[in-house]
Amino acid sequence: MAEPPGQGPLAGVRVVELAGIGPGPFAAMLLADLGADVVRVERPRGGIGIDPKFDVTNRNKRSVALDLKAADGPATVLDLVQRADILIEGYRPGVAERLGVGPEECLARNPRLVYGRMTGWGQDGPLADRAGHDLGYIAITGTLGMIGKPDEAPAIPVNLLGDFAGGSLYLVVGLLAALQHARTTGTGQVVDAAIVDGAAHLASMIHGMAAAGVWQDRRGVNLLDGGAPFYGIYETSDGQYMAVGALEPQFYAEFGELLGLGEEAAARDDFGRWDSLRESIAARFRTRTRTEWTEVFEKSDACVAPVLSMSEAPAHPHLSARGTFVEHEGITQAAPAPRFSATPATVRSGPARPGAANTEVARDWGVPQLAKDAG
Repeated sequence: MAEPPGQGPLAGVRVVELAGIGPGPFAAMLLADLGADVVRVERPRGGIGIDPKFDVTNRNKRSVALDLKAADGPATVLDLVQRADILIEGYRPGVAERLGVGPEECLARNPRLVYGRMTGWGQDGPLADRAGHDLGYIAITGTLGMIGKPDEAPAIPVNLLGDFAGGSLYLVVGLLAALQHARTTGTGQVVDAAIVDGAAHLASMIHGMAAAGVWQDRRGVNLLDGGAPFYGIYETSDGQYMAVGALEPQFYAEFGELLGLGEEAAARDDFGRWDSLRESIAARFRTRTRTEWTEVFEKSDACVAPVLSMSEAPAHPHLSARGTFVEHEGITQAAPAPRFSATPATVRSGPARPGAANTEVARDWGVPQLAKDAG
């Protein structure tokens, strides 16, 4: 059984999440982490293909089972909506309307509702009705094309850049801004969060640099994309890697001294010598292990860090001291972020089991039909 909603900064906020996969659930998890009472409406026999107890994007939530295609399904959702502050759905455009839980029906029932729509392409445009995934969304925005080496295909940033950065985070920003507006004016609205919009927006600084003539529209030749030898990744003698971000002159000077570059360090200011400088840096890093280089740089301002694996990261001394990762119900996972001094957020409960909370949500939200659906 899930624990009651938390006492984070969003305590008292009620969220209805129409179950989906990817960025919608992650956005709802963020709200739940911050204390909102998130009720995930699961389709019968829904899920993402893994055991629900491992789906940490459903932590801190409560789950109810409800068939939206059943005769009384939409009416029950609207009963929840009447008592909610926010609704999140991630269907293709028009699907929620056909199910009877689109913005018109929901806002008619609750004019203060913030109706969040999470899609890849957005609610309009030539591709709005097409299927898609993270990689395609970041591909057409130019964001994918700037990641990787100049002589290789673009590197795939898992689905972190599109789904979660360009999608979930922008949806949450939109939902909270609209919630503030609703509480000020009494008027709800629809938030159209499209991954293509968010991914494009993330590159705002790069577009500005390009307009200023200090960024080339090709990858692997610029200051922040691996083109600069003092901002890159280097292999160590044991086949591991170190990340170097010594951009500012004072940090680079310390980097060059600790690495032992000697007079070669002066090549930083000569673009024509960057390839030679890169080779020198790489050769130096290959002389020691990752652990040895970590010890060399860890107490410096040279801006050098070891590249850790997912399993190694939680044990890093800094992350361990901050509690960046926590273990809950046997699963190591990132702790809620960001942090609040007066209303701390916590992992209160593990991933919600599909349909496990029909009875308690029926009681807490005053929607008795949910209890009947549980039977």
